[in-house]
Amino acid sequence: MTPIRVVAFGGGHGLSASLRALRHCVPGLDLDITAVVTVGDDGGSSGRLRAERGGLPPGDLRQALVALSGDHPATRRSAALFQHRFAAATPAPTPGSPAGGGVGDPLVGHAVGNLLLHGLTELLGDPVAALDHAGAMLGAVGRVLPMSRQPVGIEAQVRGADPARPDDVRTLRGQHQVAITSGIVESLRLTPAAPAACAEAVTAVRAADWLIFGPGSWYTSVLPHLLVPGLADAIVSSPARRLVTLNLVAEKETSGLSLPDHLDTLRRYLPELKVDMVLADSTAVGDPAAVERAAESLGARLVLAPVAVTDGTPRHDPAALGAALVPVLGADR
Repeated sequence: MTPIRVVAFGGGHGLSASLRALRHCVPGLDLDITAVVTVGDDGGSSGRLRAERGGLPPGDLRQALVALSGDHPATRRSAALFQHRFAAATPAPTPGSPAGGGVGDPLVGHAVGNLLLHGLTELLGDPVAALDHAGAMLGAVGRVLPMSRQPVGIEAQVRGADPARPDDVRTLRGQHQVAITSGIVESLRLTPAAPAACAEAVTAVRAADWLIFGPGSWYTSVLPHLLVPGLADAIVSSPARRLVTLNLVAEKETSGLSLPDHLDTLRRYLPELKVDMVLADSTAVGDPAAVERAAESLGARLVLAPVAVTDGTPRHDPAALGAALVPVLGADR
């Protein structure tokens, strides 16, 4: 029997949670996993590398690779190395020796995996080749691809970005600024407006059995994929079924959105999108009636399951989310 081909879209912690959940499905299902990752990050280590040396911001790509890394002790150590972030060095104790770390230390804040991905891209001349090589180093049980080979900017029209002027609409530029806004995002766009889709990602989408959107930062991790014309066309025309996993709580950038609103924005930015399943946490969803209506407007059935960690923090439990995904993804097997 051929494996179930799954393509998961997103970035950052949300995509990592989805990929770890898919890893938990593997004992019960034979999955061929591809992660398609947004390339709009402009903050932290990724933002510094992007500004200083160009190329794709590596942070979200790194996190996806680590989420798919293998279970062998050597690959677990490699995954830990990828995630290791340089702190300021301890000053040398001997008199007269130069102080370590401090202001101007170029390594402080960088994750080793970010530097390695950037170096591999320079060495191999192609970010997809770099990601495939890094995936082999980590024993990844899937493939990680960028949504585009060119980095993108994220811009939003935001009402109330300045709390002192709640009715004013301002343009916020950059993924970081959009992600931390306390205003209401009224529209979203990419710069350039029509970036070329990664060809390998388009191929994976067209061959997929399932396309998975979310959880994650809706405006800065999920919706950007729908704004890449070649990728959007592939998503709409793919014979795959489509699953949306809803967030547990609103984030800063979606503070004005209810769970039904999250689904409505998908249709707003890609009106042709049809969805088969919407998966939501049975507690976080509250009264499911409104979410069910929003799901039905996309052609989807709402599935409720306990997918959050049990300590009360708003995080998906990979094992619980994986358990909920198994009967969905394997429904026709």
